[in-house]
This record gives sequence, C-alpha cells and structure tokens, in this order.
Amino acid sequence: MALADPATQPELRRIRICLTIFMIGLALSGLTAFPLVHETALLVAILGHFVPATPLFAWANRVHLALVATSIHSPFLAYGTDWLAFAHLALTVLFIGPWRDPVRNRWVMEFGLIACAGVIPLALIAGPIRGIPFFWSLGDCCFGVFGAIPLLIALKAVSRMERRVHAAI
Repeated sequence: MALADPATQPELRRIRICLTIFMIGLALSGLTAFPLVHETALLVAILGHFVPATPLFAWANRVHLALVATSIHSPFLAYGTDWLAFAHLALTVLFIGPWRDPVRNRWVMEFGLIACAGVIPLALIAGPIRGIPFFWSLGDCCFGVFGAIPLLIALKAVSRMERRVHAAI
C-alpha cells in the first residue's frame, strides 16, 4: 500500500492522531503505576477538601493507608506494579508499528481493541473478588471503553484506506 498516495493522507492523519491519543493514554496509565503512594496522598487531600464524607473519599483513604503500610512493611510488593507500569510502556511501543504503517499492522490495533474489551470482564469479575467497590470497578471499565474509541476510529479509517487503494487498482 502506498502511504504516500495523496488520497490516503487524510485517513493516515486521522489514524495517527487516534493512535497518538491511545499511546499517550497507555503510557500515562503505566507511568502512574510507579508513584502510587504519592498519587493516593494527593487524591486523598483533594477528595478530603471537596468530598470528605463520601464512599469515594473513604475508599481512596483506605487504599492510601494500605499503600503506606505496604511500602513500610513489604516494599517488595510494589515491584508488581513496577512490572505493570513496564507492560504499559512496552505495549505503547508496540503501537509504533501501526502508527508507521497502519494497514500492515492493523492486527496490533485489533489486539488493542480485544485488550480494551477484556478490561471490562476483568474489572467486573476480579473487582468483587478482591474487595474493590463497584464504583471503582466501573471507573476501571472506563479505561477499556475510552481506550477502544480511538482504536475503533483508527480501524475504520484503515478500512477506508484499504478500500480506496483497492478501488484504484
């Protein structure tokens, strides 16, 4: 496929914008897995100022206190979230392929879409097993839903690119 074809340029631009948005979100969600104690302290401070007597504040405070206790007594457990962060960053690099050649690497976007869909059952099944409040599991589901949006737009644009090129042949 000729990515330099002027007819495909608007679609290529749309795909790259969508993938850039997805990659930034994926990388940021990974990077935020490193400083959990500091992030939860900030979250508790903000929620304590705006909504102190809510289940959301109580949950955030409970998570923060657990992270503080864990960092003192069992700091090695944070190594698991370090690997989670690394996986997010490694997966972000995977999406460079479709950014460069979306038609050839369409499978990566399809994989990403499948992963986004998998977030929902994982959150809704594992959340209750691990004692996660339902409202928090719904928030986790948003990662899958909002991550799927740019991938769906990009895949639709890839399909249009493919049709244009095949029609020109």
